[in-house]
Amino acid sequence: MNKSFKEVMGIRGEAMPSENDVTITGHDPVYPTPFKISETCASVLAGIGIAASDIWEIRTGKRQTVAVDTRHAAATLNSSLFMQAPDASGQFTTLVNKSHEAMLAMTQPWPTRDGRWFLPHFGLPNLKERVLKVLGCDANPESIGKAVAQRDALELENAIDEARACGAMVRSSEEWLSHTHGQVLRSKPIVEITKISDSDPEPFPTGDRPLSGIRTLDLTRILAGPIAARTLAEHGSDVLMVTAEHLPQIEEHVMDTSHGKRSSFIDLKTSEGRDQLSGLARDADVFSQGYRPGMLQGFGLGPEELAAVRPGIIYLSISCFGAGGPFSHRAGWEQVAQTVTGICHDGHADRPGLLPAAACDYTTGYLGAYGVMLALARRAREGGSYHVEVSLCQSGMFIHRQGKTDYSDQDIGLTDQELDEIRVNSKPAFGPLRHIGPVLKMSETQPHWLRPTPTLGADTPNWLDRAI
Repeated sequence: MNKSFKEVMGIRGEAMPSENDVTITGHDPVYPTPFKISETCASVLAGIGIAASDIWEIRTGKRQTVAVDTRHAAATLNSSLFMQAPDASGQFTTLVNKSHEAMLAMTQPWPTRDGRWFLPHFGLPNLKERVLKVLGCDANPESIGKAVAQRDALELENAIDEARACGAMVRSSEEWLSHTHGQVLRSKPIVEITKISDSDPEPFPTGDRPLSGIRTLDLTRILAGPIAARTLAEHGSDVLMVTAEHLPQIEEHVMDTSHGKRSSFIDLKTSEGRDQLSGLARDADVFSQGYRPGMLQGFGLGPEELAAVRPGIIYLSISCFGAGGPFSHRAGWEQVAQTVTGICHDGHADRPGLLPAAACDYTTGYLGAYGVMLALARRAREGGSYHVEVSLCQSGMFIHRQGKTDYSDQDIGLTDQELDEIRVNSKPAFGPLRHIGPVLKMSETQPHWLRPTPTLGADTPNWLDRAI
């Protein structure tokens, strides 16, 4: 078993599974990066399989065998880029979002006046406007590069923080691990599972899948959080994705991270919306959220508050910087996590650069689902409410410490034939899709989604009968 899989299994707290129980094939490089992002992702997916097998054993007394192909795992790290929809002639072609490509062209590391590098993030319209206001420039790469070049990196990072925008100074891994916040994260596991209150053990509901009858409230947006809930749906959970009409989204991410879910609009700015969500939470098993730390406590939806009204709740918190440490209040994205943890700095010889895949986001989402499944199994055995915490920066550090591999730009990447082997067809209300399906293989309960990605807000905010 590789190094990353052993670290994933360390969170489980039990003996390593036998080699007959789990098989991980293939190796990096798959993408043009020295970091072992595909192998790390495959290890986490295998961990999810072991967690699902643990639950299956609780349900049935039987275990399952688990298998993951590293190249297939690599495809999931860029799954939104591999979605296809019919063109005018009816042929499936890859979707292109030019506005998203324009955003990525600006969200890059730029040199600063003091010889450092800084990455400003332009992911959503409201955050984009805040960053542009701090920089005092136009929304194009040339203007942004000139504005960043007139500032010192750390001063700019602090100004972005004060504006409640997103961006970070490029750091090496060594620099990050010597920073107070890096030291806090270094002292913690890649998934934190904390028992926050006592409650009676809860047997799993009846059903023919590991998470049949498990109800998940998904209050997350844009990538890591939605991936966690989508993964729970792969194993049978009833996932209700809650958002509001006024909240900005990135269309292709919604399309690709919502398979298997239902979707409802609930506005937390209104007392009616808060009451509605609280009612749903009282009948939920899992509550997943990606708000800035502390925000939901003001609505009575913090982990301890929910555990008081719903004993046995599994509360998942997903953030960029994690809890504790001086940066915990900061919002962030995939690129920000790469920037601070050393991936951006240490992956290129000539200048800082980003990974060719959203490895921190997807790895964090999968780790979140893994932690939830471990907590659900623990709840079934001994009872209790649990707080599961994962972060993009913790995942970035996890990836970085797996070491590097040699690569060249030649013969790197996934072929169309490989992608077609793992693509599945679905029929959302907005039209047919071909997209990457679940790549984890299990011997008795093969992961799959029961329904296509929903139209946002199209479902009534209620729970399905647990027998379904």
